[in-house]
Amino acid sequence: MAALRVVSKSLLKYGTVRYASTCPSKKGLVLGAYNVGDSYKLTGVADCFDHENCAVLRRNLDSANLKPGKSRIIYNPSHGYAAVAVVGLGKESACFNPAERIDEQKENIRVAAAAGAKSLQELDVDEIELEQLGDAEACAEGATLAVWSYQEWKLRQNRKKIPDIRPFKLQDKRGWDSGIIKAEAQNLVRHLAEAPANFMTPRQFAQSAADELGCLGIQVCAHEEDWALQNKMGAFLSVAKGSCEPLRFLEMNYSCGSGKPVVLVGKGITFDSGGISLKGANKMDEMRADMAGAACVVGVMKAVAQLKLPINVIGLTPLCENLPSDKANKPGDIVQAMNMKYIQIDNTDAEGRLILADALCYAAKLEPRFTLDIATLTGAMRVALGGAMTGVFSDCEELWQSLEKAGQVTGDRVWRFPLIKEFTKRMTEYPAVDVNNVGKGAGGGACTAAAFLKEFAPKGGWMHLDIAGVVGPEPDLSTPYLSKGCSGRPTRTLIQFLSQLSSC
Repeated sequence: MAALRVVSKSLLKYGTVRYASTCPSKKGLVLGAYNVGDSYKLTGVADCFDHENCAVLRRNLDSANLKPGKSRIIYNPSHGYAAVAVVGLGKESACFNPAERIDEQKENIRVAAAAGAKSLQELDVDEIELEQLGDAEACAEGATLAVWSYQEWKLRQNRKKIPDIRPFKLQDKRGWDSGIIKAEAQNLVRHLAEAPANFMTPRQFAQSAADELGCLGIQVCAHEEDWALQNKMGAFLSVAKGSCEPLRFLEMNYSCGSGKPVVLVGKGITFDSGGISLKGANKMDEMRADMAGAACVVGVMKAVAQLKLPINVIGLTPLCENLPSDKANKPGDIVQAMNMKYIQIDNTDAEGRLILADALCYAAKLEPRFTLDIATLTGAMRVALGGAMTGVFSDCEELWQSLEKAGQVTGDRVWRFPLIKEFTKRMTEYPAVDVNNVGKGAGGGACTAAAFLKEFAPKGGWMHLDIAGVVGPEPDLSTPYLSKGCSGRPTRTLIQFLSQLSSC
């Protein structure tokens, strides 16, 4: 561990890899073309570039079959660029598709920008310039997400170069800057979630969050075990006691508005073995990312501060490991949550809901405008939706509609699930305790988990996001602008959601 501690100082440099050189930088350029049947139509910027460079684009494209979301590389197109990638943008008339619940124009631009950026990255360029392709924000998002990769534990000479992403003949600086901020926030989440569990412990996560957020004026407080004991967080403490690694309860406060705060709660299990109800060995290494909900809260908080949204936001992330030991929870144990309800633990691998229960109880003390929790909570959600969408449960129609709209804009969509009494009965109708952490009956596991959390959620608006399906690992999710590994979803959707609320 000591060796890892020394290396850890570089962990937060998740954006780029730099190499010292006295040679001029090698640049690439991404330009767009709309697909018109079997032909194409250059964008205005691309057409202007073509006229200035002796029709170099048309001479090369006329014999090519440029498909939507694909790129065509043209080498040495002009002085100053080693190559230009012309990308297919699909139909110029693309717009919101009600059947797919997505803005297809924006998504086409993200995919095209990613295709161009990745093809130029393979040429080992130092810098990639992109025209905004019709939407500066979507273009910046696609390119920034596409060139990122997690390579913290590789020798520097073995790392893939991450080129700078810059605009070319930019018309919408605000949109471009917003896209960069949102994409970099998602990359931060990917970075935190990919880190190995022997490094990204609760203490290290708290330190990483403080390093990322403190310089932006966000107050960060990492509460320790004594604080959890004082607040009678029996459910959270029961999970944490199975590991010798100390727990942390991270509280992050961003104040830039009036009125009650929005409270974001993220599940922070930094490694989940299942506890006494031990998981199978297959893919258990992926459980280092069981803190992706907490990572998402950190990424969202950072972007909110960088965008200077006029809103008050508090982030809460209970952090601990779920391991088997002589002190760990046992099936059949009964613990008491912060709101005094007794919980019977029939499965120690349903631990995420236990730590969230106390975090939601604590959120109630903050008198929130509304509360949103986000967690890799159930395998049932991955079965239900795969990696296509985030599953959402909500007791507020207005909040749900705003979140759904945000997902349509970002391309990272959400889908609503039922939050009805049938599932509550399965969790609460027990003679000896107030609530069970598994419940009766078979099926509907994501729904019963949400019903469990509802027993602890603050009054007023509440939403629960189950991200078990969308968190990754890629390429199982087949999102063109995300590489192999943890996805960081749905970070951009939550940022967009808060942006919409702050402008109301």
